[in-house]
Amino acid sequence: MGRCRGRCTGRCSLVVICSFQLAAALERQVFDFLGYQWAPILANFLHIIAVILGIFGTVQFRSRYLILYAVWLVLWVGWNSFIICFYLEVGHLSQDRDFLMTFNTSLHRSWWMEHGPGCLVTPVPNSPLAPDDHHVITVSGCLLDYQYIEVVSSALQVFLALFGFVYACYVSKVFLEDEDKPGPARPGPSRTRYSLNLVPLVDGGQ
Repeated sequence: MGRCRGRCTGRCSLVVICSFQLAAALERQVFDFLGYQWAPILANFLHIIAVILGIFGTVQFRSRYLILYAVWLVLWVGWNSFIICFYLEVGHLSQDRDFLMTFNTSLHRSWWMEHGPGCLVTPVPNSPLAPDDHHVITVSGCLLDYQYIEVVSSALQVFLALFGFVYACYVSKVFLEDEDKPGPARPGPSRTRYSLNLVPLVDGGQ
C-alpha cells in the first residue's frame, strides 16, 4: 500500500510539474514570437514536445518516454543557462555584437525591450545610425530592464526543469521495477472480448 501510494503521489506531482512547464513554455513562446527570437522559438517548440511526451509517459506508465523527457531536461537546463549568460553578457558574449537569438537574420531584440513595465519608447527620426528598413529608438523609465526579465524567465525554466528531472527519474525507476517484478500486470485499458458460436443450419424440408 505504501509503494502504491508513493507511486501515485510521484505520478501526480510529475503531471503537475509538467503542466507548469507547459504553461511557462507556451507563455514564453508567445513573447519570443513577438520579438522574432527564432532560436528560442525553436528550442521552446522542442521543449513543448518533450513535456507532452513526459505527461504521456507518466499517464501511460511508459518509462522510455520519461527517460527521454529527463534527457531533454538536461539539455534544456544547459540552453537556459546559456540564455542567462547571454543577457548578463558573461565572458565575451555581447548583445550589441552577437544576434544569436535571431540566427543573425535581423536586429530584433527581446519583446520586453520596448514593452517592459514602465518603459517609455521615443523614436529618433533621421538617425544616421539606422540601417535600411530600421529605425532608432531610445527606451527610458523601465522599472525592470528587459535583460533581467529574460534572466528571470530562464531561471524559472531551470527551476521547473530540475524538479521535473528528479521526479522523472523517480517515477521511471518505479515503472522499471514494476516491469521487472513478476506478478499481475498493471491495470490498463479494458478490452471487451467477444465470442462467436457457430450453429449449423437445419433444413426444414428434410
